[in-house]
Amino acid sequence: MVKDNSLSTKILTLIVHITMIFVLIVTLYPVLNVFASSLSSADANNRGIVTIFPIGFTLDSYKMIFTAGAVPRAFKNSVIYTVVGTLINLILTTSFAYPLSRKSLPLKSFYTWLVIITMYFSGGLIPLFILVKNLGLYDTMWALILPGAINTTNLIIMRTFFQNIPHELEESAYLDGANEFVIFTRIVLPLSKAALATVGLYYAVGHWNSWFNAMIFLSDQKKFPLQLVLRDIIMLAQTLQQAAEAGDLSARQELGLINAKGVKYATLFVSMVPMLAVYPFVQKYFVKGVMIGSLKD
Repeated sequence: MVKDNSLSTKILTLIVHITMIFVLIVTLYPVLNVFASSLSSADANNRGIVTIFPIGFTLDSYKMIFTAGAVPRAFKNSVIYTVVGTLINLILTTSFAYPLSRKSLPLKSFYTWLVIITMYFSGGLIPLFILVKNLGLYDTMWALILPGAINTTNLIIMRTFFQNIPHELEESAYLDGANEFVIFTRIVLPLSKAALATVGLYYAVGHWNSWFNAMIFLSDQKKFPLQLVLRDIIMLAQTLQQAAEAGDLSARQELGLINAKGVKYATLFVSMVPMLAVYPFVQKYFVKGVMIGSLKD
């Protein structure tokens, strides 16, 4: 009986390892393919023969995107929008979530339902555009940050996390003469690193990957974020590809000269690096923050 259990455990462990290896391969392959394509020649990319190793190794794509003004400037813009936007998101979200987590808040149910309703109903794109323009935010970075300054899902995560903090800590602080602001900044926030890291990562990834709002609210190309520039590069590559397939000789020549696919993949890989670099530093808080923030009181 013991041998049967031991054999079953080994078989189960083997299945788990095989499954995890398969998931790892499926997850890594697109990243490796993008990186290899960014280092491959135009001919190899156009023929579609690149897998996970570069063919016709070249750094021309990276030289092109870093010597051109658009991509480095867009990269800087994305960093600014992400850092400033995430800070504002965290400040407003935590400032709103903390009162909602207090049982003593008057009309708490009303405010909670007012928040939840926004998950299902919105004014729409055109009213939002009119509002942004009338407030003087059009063609500024604030048009990308302020309209989505508080995400309802992240707000609920933070509120639930705050509710799980022992009230005895706050009562002790009250007895020592602390007010709500002191309790919030010196007790609640330091105990909420896991939730802050989780929600902050959600906000940061959202800002970094955002391109639609920039396309709607920005007209000055010098203010474009990286993702919008990447979209323009992808659209250019697709246009050249379609023209080349239709028999346009000049498009075929241009497609081969500029290595449009290589530039596209190089820009895509550069856009992935910051989030890949940040995640390991918040990983230890991430799982804990998600699990605790998902509990209901």
